[in-house]
Amino acid sequence: MLLDSPFIHSILQKLAVAYYIAIFLFLPVICSALFIWGLVYTNVVRWLMLLYMTWMIYDIRTPQKGGRPLDFMFNRWIWRYFVEYFPIKLIKTTDLPPTKSYIFGSHPHGVLSIGAFASFCTNATGFPVKFPGLRHYLVTLRSNFYFPFRRELTLGLGCISADRESIEYALNANNGAGNAVIIVVGGAEEALDAHSDSYDLCLKRRKGFVRLAIKHGASLVPVYHFGENSIFRQVENKRGSKLRRFQQWLKHILGYSPPIFFGCGLFNKYFGLLPFRTPINTIVGSPIDVKQNDSPSNEEIDSVHQEYCDQLSKLFDDHKEKYGIPPEAKLNIY
Repeated sequence: MLLDSPFIHSILQKLAVAYYIAIFLFLPVICSALFIWGLVYTNVVRWLMLLYMTWMIYDIRTPQKGGRPLDFMFNRWIWRYFVEYFPIKLIKTTDLPPTKSYIFGSHPHGVLSIGAFASFCTNATGFPVKFPGLRHYLVTLRSNFYFPFRRELTLGLGCISADRESIEYALNANNGAGNAVIIVVGGAEEALDAHSDSYDLCLKRRKGFVRLAIKHGASLVPVYHFGENSIFRQVENKRGSKLRRFQQWLKHILGYSPPIFFGCGLFNKYFGLLPFRTPINTIVGSPIDVKQNDSPSNEEIDSVHQEYCDQLSKLFDDHKEKYGIPPEAKLNIY
C-alpha cells in the first residue's frame, strides 16, 4: 500500500508535526484575524461571528470548569504520526490507582512542551492503557482560551486554565477520584533555559501546586521528559546577557517571552520550525502521598516541596544514563 512506503510515512510524520506547530504558533493569529475580518468587513459572515461571540461569552467559564475533552480529539490518527516522528514514549514506573486524584509535575518545559502535549493531550503514547481509569487535564495559560475557534481545539484536547479555581475543580471532579492534573511547573521562565545541555528547572520558589496537593489530598507525581530540551536549538541567552534581560522584560509585560529558536524544515535537516528528530522519553515517577490539610502551614508546604524535589532528582538520576546523559550531570533546581 502507498501508506506503507517509508517516504510517504516520513512525509505524514512531518505534516503531523507541522500541524502541531501551526496550532501552537500560527493559529491564534490566523483565527483572530479571520474573526475580525468576518466581523468588520463582511455582511453575511458578520452575523455568524456575532453568534460565535455570544457563544464564547456564554462558554467563558468552561476552561475553569473541567474543560470539554473530546475522545475523538485524543484519538485522531494524526497524533500517531506526530508521536512516531521523534519518537515519543510514555514510560510508567508504577501503577497509579484511580481511587484518588494526582497532580503531575511536568519537567522540563522545553520550547513548546511537546513531550507533555503528546503524553497528556493525545492517546498516541498509550496513557489510557498504562493508567486505566485516570482522566487527564493539561493546565495551560488562560490566554489560550481567548482566541476564537482555536479555543475549541484547546478545550477538545483536554486542556484547562492555569488558575487555582480550575485546578481545584478538576481535582474534585467525580468525588475527587481518578483525576490527573498535569502542570508544567517551570512555565515561561524555564522555556528560556531549553538548551540541549541544560538541566535547569525553575522550581525552587514554585510551591503553589504543592499547596493545592495538600489542600485536596492529591498525590504528587514527578514527570521528566528526557530529550525535550534537545528537539530545538535556542539562541544563546545566558542569564545576565542583554537578550535574556530583554526576554525577561518582555515576559514581565506580556506574561510570556517566546524563545528564539530553530529546528529543521519540511525538506531540509538544517533550518526551519520543525523540531529535530530526537527521541523524547517521558518517565512518570512514583506518587508522593500527602496528608490532606485545608490550611497547610508554610513549614508543611516547604517539607513536601523538598520531598518532591528530592524524588524528581532521584527520578532523573535513575534514568539519565539510559538516554545519553552523562552520569555526572545533575538537575539544577533554581
